Formats: sequence, structure tokens, C-alpha cells
Amino acid sequence: MTTAAAAFRALHHTRDTDGPLVLPGPWDAASARAFADAGFRALATPSAGVSASLGYADGEAPAAEMFTAVGRIVRAVAAEGVVVTADVEDGYGLPPRELVERLLESGVVGCNLEDTDRTTGRLKDPREQADWLAAVVAEADGRLVVNARIDTFLKGDVDSVAPAVERGLLYAAAGADCVYPILAPAELLAPIAERVGLPVNALALPGGPSPAELGALGAARVTFGGGLHRRAMAAVAEIAAGLREG
Repeated sequence: MTTAAAAFRALHHTRDTDGPLVLPGPWDAASARAFADAGFRALATPSAGVSASLGYADGEAPAAEMFTAVGRIVRAVAAEGVVVTADVEDGYGLPPRELVERLLESGVVGCNLEDTDRTTGRLKDPREQADWLAAVVAEADGRLVVNARIDTFLKGDVDSVAPAVERGLLYAAAGADCVYPILAPAELLAPIAERVGLPVNALALPGGPSPAELGALGAARVTFGGGLHRRAMAAVAEIAAGLREG
């Protein structure tokens, strides 16, 4: 087990004393350095932001380009001791061994793996996803912190916590370190954490609870998806409009 991955894993269990682990999402080397200079010691790349920086829509960046971009982000902040975890969508259809090898080659200490099939847009069978996660965890052998994304709320199943908990329990048994019920209502974060028994990653949204508030509601880890990239590009668009107007 690498020291960096073990230390990053431990940060998921400090909510009661230090608040949630807040992970800004850099989309390129320059944004990663900006977050590192602001004092963040861990970052989480968003697939949407990285894809946009490469000229692709979310979910359309080729695996090779995504891993190369993530590697640049890691190198940009490694000298400052900042660690990076990467959103690699559904693993791009790679076998567990190859996926783990490419993640480790990029230098990350963790990964997001979602249970939506990027080719069909449908939720994967939860038991098949759990079996695949177990194979990834076994190949990683402690060298990666695996954040298992649960997409039931994203797919519109908002009336019951049961489907998310069912998947979360399977993913926990597979060895995931954290679960990420993306778009789960904030009031359901604590029940999911309690019933699944793992740290929960919450998505911070504009106009929603702050990272600190999400921590108080049960989140151990807070990420931003592509939200920070969208805010940055809105600022760039405003600058561009000002230049155009003279």
C-alpha cells in the first residue's frame, strides 16, 4: 500500500473533527496549480471539465487523451506534495488490470468509477458492477482509493433511498473506499452513509448547501463535478465579450 494512497484514504474519515474533505476539480495543469497555490492538498479531476479542455463533450474524450491530461495535472502539482484523484467515468471498457496500470502510470492516488455505461447511457447491473469493482480493487491492492459512483438519483430514481443503498452495500462489499450517490438530496446523505457503512461523496451545486453544510449533513467528501470549470469559462466569456466591445 503506497503511503500517498493510505494518507488520502485516511482523509475520508476526519469529518467529525476537521469537516469534510473538500476536493476542487482542476481541468488542466494551470487550474491545478491555482488550487494548489490556494492551499488545497488534494484535488479531484472532473471528467466533464477535462473533456471540455480537450475539446470534447462530457463522456466523449478518448481514454488515451484523458489519462494523458490527468498525468499533466498530477505533474503540475506533485512537487508541492498535492495528490490527485481522477474521474475516469466507467473505466472506458478497460480490463481491471489495464485500468489500474494506466491510473498508476498517471500518478493518481484514487479514481471515480461510475455505474452508468457510457456507451448506452444505462445503469449497469449492480452485481456485475460490484464484481468488476472487486477486480479493480484487487488489482489496485491498496494503491488507489476507489470512489464508487452511484447513479440512481442521476437517472431519476429520487423517491427512495433503497436503490442507492442496495448498490452501495454491494460496492462496499466489493472493497470500494467511498460511495458517491451523485445528486442525492442532501438530507439523504447521512442515511446512505449509515446504511452503507462507507464515507459518502457529495456533489456541491450552485445555490445548494456549502461544503461545510454538506459535511454537517453527512458528507465525508465534497467534489464539484464540472461546476468550477463552468464558472471559470463564464468568466472567460465575460472577458471576451468585453474585449469584443472594445
